[in-house]
Amino acid sequence: MITQEQLKETAERTEALHRYLDIDSKKIEVEEEELRTHVPDFWEHPKEAQAQMKKIKDLQAWIEGYAEVADAVEELTIAFEFVKEGEMDESELDALYASTIDKIERLELRNMLRREEDKLGVVLKINSGAGGTESQDWAQMLMRMYLRWCEAHGYKTSMANLLEGDEAGIKSCTINVEGDFAYGYLKSENGVHRLVRVSPYNAQGKRMTSFASVFVTPLVDDTIEVRVDPALLSWDTFRSGGAGGQNVNKVESGVRLRYQFTDPYTGEKEEILIENTETRDQPKNKENAMRQLRSILYDKELQHRMQEQAKIEAGKMKIEWGSQIRSYVFDDRRVKDHRTGHQTSDVGGVMDGDIDGFIKAYLMEFAATEQS
Repeated sequence: MITQEQLKETAERTEALHRYLDIDSKKIEVEEEELRTHVPDFWEHPKEAQAQMKKIKDLQAWIEGYAEVADAVEELTIAFEFVKEGEMDESELDALYASTIDKIERLELRNMLRREEDKLGVVLKINSGAGGTESQDWAQMLMRMYLRWCEAHGYKTSMANLLEGDEAGIKSCTINVEGDFAYGYLKSENGVHRLVRVSPYNAQGKRMTSFASVFVTPLVDDTIEVRVDPALLSWDTFRSGGAGGQNVNKVESGVRLRYQFTDPYTGEKEEILIENTETRDQPKNKENAMRQLRSILYDKELQHRMQEQAKIEAGKMKIEWGSQIRSYVFDDRRVKDHRTGHQTSDVGGVMDGDIDGFIKAYLMEFAATEQS
């Protein structure tokens, strides 16, 4: 059974959230912003109107999130009295306490995501490393893990591009993840993921090590201004491969975008290549490819900011983009994050998408130093 001290702590954390989130000011702000939607010509400018409605929705989400926590703490307080009077079982109180703590922690974590890009969706790209079939199988396992995580958290996903492996698995995939704060949570996954297991593809049953890289960039929306120079763009079209009926194979619906990018800070030049086979509609695929390009350009600017900040904060080198971040050792039943030290023996749960513990540990350690 929980103690009086534990009950007191939940109330104190809730009050602290009320202060940090400035709930009273947010309620006033919602009223003011809603008044702007009442002007007669509000919907005559759809883009601005949608941005305004999203602003109101974002504010309301914070208010509703806090209200859910406050209600849970109040219910817990009442239940505590019921148990003392013998009107409720202790196990019910403990379950209610665990649920309340979970709600508090989720809101506390979300409060850490204050950077402009944290609230956006995600372009998540997975590339298999060297090692042929074994690493391609590992890349597919990671793809499944992230799709399961997204499903569990109510995020909408779409496969922008998928290149299957020669025998099994995948060589690469690009997944668009849409939903509030998807980037804020999944930015913790950016880097190299290492698998150690007895390979089913090795006749001698040897223990093998495989690598796959995960690249996470914010999925920009219409509220984010990103400059794309049309003169640096070129397009190719191709027939999409794989299953999908005659149309997929006969119509050049797949698009390949090339963008000649020059880094404004270093002067270095590179060609950005994006392929999109998401739909059978070529114009739609072009639109999706452009959205991915804008996301990549936006992310390059973010990386520059992070690098500048890292010069000041030496500790940020620990979470440098592209570094090896996590090992999945199947035989030892261990998944360990090398940045935070967080680990679990529930390998099956992790591969089924239960990565919240790693995300939480990352945010608890690094979110504060990431603030602008």
